[in-house]
Amino acid sequence: MDKIYIENLEFIGNHGVFQEEKFLQQKFVISVEMDTCTRKAGIGDDLTQSTHYGFVADDIEKIFFSKSFDLIEALAESIAEMILLKYSLIKNVKVTIKKPWAPIKKHFDFVAVEISRSRNISYLSIGTNIGDLKHNLETAIEHISKVKNTKVLSVSSFLETEPFGDVVQDNFLNACLQIETLLTPQELLKELLNIEILMGRVREIKWGPRVIDIDILLFNDLVVQDENLAIPHPWMCERSFVLDPLNEIAPNVIHPLEKKYISVLKRILDKSI
Repeated sequence: MDKIYIENLEFIGNHGVFQEEKFLQQKFVISVEMDTCTRKAGIGDDLTQSTHYGFVADDIEKIFFSKSFDLIEALAESIAEMILLKYSLIKNVKVTIKKPWAPIKKHFDFVAVEISRSRNISYLSIGTNIGDLKHNLETAIEHISKVKNTKVLSVSSFLETEPFGDVVQDNFLNACLQIETLLTPQELLKELLNIEILMGRVREIKWGPRVIDIDILLFNDLVVQDENLAIPHPWMCERSFVLDPLNEIAPNVIHPLEKKYISVLKRILDKSI
């Protein structure tokens, strides 16, 4: 991955928790490291295929003076979010903010925070077997598209499938989505659970009927093992109603644990059925 650097932008401002920091000006030094691809810009000598670091610096300045931040962590988050949202060629960004005049009664060079934020790709599975199934999926997709700093990139065909498990119930309608988000996996999970609740999901019977079910299948190439979240989804390789629509939109994505393409995992599952 190529990089664009802006090192040590200096501003005088009023950021800090303490009251005196709100009216006594201090120096702040801001640097950003942006991951991108400069190949097209370099071959064509074409600015439109690059990210204009002068514009980025101007936008950092606008955020710096937009308000008084209590924490430089919050200022760093705002800068990272702006860069990822506004400059589409930037895939990842690292923001460093130094505060050389921090109110510490010790000898020091500076205090600083450094954060790294990414434009993330995630794949979701959605399913329903209660009510107007097509409307339920379309409603869920609409809600997902409205999640902060998230957009739906592609949607598979809707696929009718038989229910999974031993519960007698109606057939499901399933689909998979590719989304781009600035959220973390846990933040995304929280938003998806809120959508389920908003749409009337009630968790009474495991693998039972549901108005909507939204699962995170993949998130970049991360492997997450938290108490309430496992990525990749633990059962995705065993379920045709997941792999069939996922293969439609992401056949060449590699499962980070199985180390196989989704299209290969689908063929393996098809042969086992």
